[in-house]
Amino acid sequence: MSDQLQQAIESRRTFAIISHPDAGKTTLTEKLLLFGGAIRDAGTVKGKKTGKFATSDWMEIEKQRGISVTSSVMQFDYSGHRVNILDTPGHQDFSEDTYRTLMAVDSAVMIIDVAKGIEAQTVKLFKVCKMRGIPIFTFINKMDRQGKEPLELMEELEEVLGIQSYAMNWPIGMGKEFMGIYDRYNKRIEPFRSEGGRFMELDENGHLAGEHEMTKTSYYTQALEDIELLEEAGNDFSIDRVKRGELTPVFFGSALANFGVETFLETYLQFAPQPQPRLTKQEDIVDPVETPFSGFVFKIQANMNPAHRDRIAFVRIVSGKFNRGMNVTLSRTGKSFKLSQTTQFLADDREMVSEAVAGDIIGLHDVGNYQIGDTITSGKKFEFEALPQFTPELFMKVTAKNVMKQKHFHKGILQLVQEGAIQYYKTLHLEEVILGAVGQLQFEVFEHRMKNEYNVDVRMEPVGNKIARWIENEEDVKESMSSGRSMLVKDRYDNLVFLFENDFATRWFQDKNPEIRLYSLL
Repeated sequence: MSDQLQQAIESRRTFAIISHPDAGKTTLTEKLLLFGGAIRDAGTVKGKKTGKFATSDWMEIEKQRGISVTSSVMQFDYSGHRVNILDTPGHQDFSEDTYRTLMAVDSAVMIIDVAKGIEAQTVKLFKVCKMRGIPIFTFINKMDRQGKEPLELMEELEEVLGIQSYAMNWPIGMGKEFMGIYDRYNKRIEPFRSEGGRFMELDENGHLAGEHEMTKTSYYTQALEDIELLEEAGNDFSIDRVKRGELTPVFFGSALANFGVETFLETYLQFAPQPQPRLTKQEDIVDPVETPFSGFVFKIQANMNPAHRDRIAFVRIVSGKFNRGMNVTLSRTGKSFKLSQTTQFLADDREMVSEAVAGDIIGLHDVGNYQIGDTITSGKKFEFEALPQFTPELFMKVTAKNVMKQKHFHKGILQLVQEGAIQYYKTLHLEEVILGAVGQLQFEVFEHRMKNEYNVDVRMEPVGNKIARWIENEEDVKESMSSGRSMLVKDRYDNLVFLFENDFATRWFQDKNPEIRLYSLL
């Protein structure tokens, strides 16, 4: 493989930003894009009155609610690196989309709100990263607001998440008294509001050289004491342990004030892993440089351009080089076709891409060929490991209010179901449509999008919480086993599924029909 291709792949950094809602994830994404020159003016998520919305929140419902409900993909160049950011939905109802996105990255940036510390959704997402051994970089945000003590937050990281931490920088003061950060790694101080340069130099003892107002404050003294404690009793920095996901480098700053973000980005690019090898279902290792073009679909998004009713399959390139017009094989079906309509992203801004390499994310125009988890290759046929699918807990019966709009209704459902956020079921004889989801907000987004993108008003009747179980030995299932407490339906692939009313109904069914082998998804 050519040196040029190797250099291009080694320059890639592909990461997801994870956090609890409102920790500042989308704001940090905006500021990173600003440094990369990808946007000239960062929008804020909350900026409804100004009409300025975050670049990465492109869907109408996101702008109305001020939250991210889909994963966005953005790309920019900075300091000799090509950076691919995947901004994930923080809302727990969309954790399935986030989990799949985490399968497509080589590292993750975890944002923690200084006042709230580690929150429930952060713990969940962290566990997925840990399970996959994804290196995690931590950004403790909103230092210009009052919050928990930095040492307390470091302790929380280690106790709640079970990962060791290393403070790359350290805050001097907090809230209204926030004066800046002591950059341990680069041996300098970055003042929060400075009339002079961006950095202040330290002497050989690690103290500010010369006369500065800051040195006369208790916050400065406290920061020096904390750093001394970290040097003596804290963890040592180890890039190998970072890459194995055992140690997280910690940065303090304020994304909204755009403080500490550039320092974070520069250090992140230095230590974050380049595109990594991946395993196939056959347990072969796919090397990013040595293997011909391959990739997998981790997300499908309908109607990124509602005017064109288009659908985009997001592909993480795992190995080799993509060239527009190349022939590839879809491993699941064995079908070959030419990749001619391909795009790269800045949220909803897309441009035609002629070439891309391992680590990049490209969008393929999809007319229904792709499913989430599909592998595409230009060399020999193989399949990457399956992506996680979740067992839904909430169910709704869905019908079109206007019976004349059945065609639009079924088309809309089919396309939105292929995105993977909601799951599709139908009753056996009447073929009534039942949708399953992990969280209530997914139904609200579905209803909103059916109306706005497909011009169909839907009627939704709760079927309630159900326990969905698939069947290993379908041939032994009889229709008479279906009842009000154990409804038998089919999923979108025509597999039989029981929807049980509760745990008691599940156990009762199992006792009565021990020959039926049930299983759940994740």
